[in-house]
Amino acid sequence: MKSALASVATAAAIGVGLLTLGSLAGCSTTTTMTYLPSGDTGFAINCSGSDASTSWAECYKRAGEVCGNYGYDVVSKDVDNGATSGGTVGGIFGANVKNRSMVVRCKQ
Repeated sequence: MKSALASVATAAAIGVGLLTLGSLAGCSTTTTMTYLPSGDTGFAINCSGSDASTSWAECYKRAGEVCGNYGYDVVSKDVDNGATSGGTVGGIFGANVKNRSMVVRCKQ
């Protein structure tokens, strides 16, 4: 039991460290530690954006960084919907914003 708690604490500490690094680097991807319905801890990862380089790959990359060598399971994942944001009525100079977020649980 102690080793499982230590693993969760280590994963949480790594996650908080990565959150700090991500905010300092100005990344658009956000990661937040959360509690799952089972009582386990997980991470909510949001990698939405209008940048062409932003994709689901960014979410999976962040999940791998947060969970490290333990790996992770995807608990839930939003659909990849998009909408035009900004610009004029005709959509000129608008951006196609994709909503991408998922929740992962680190394996122990």
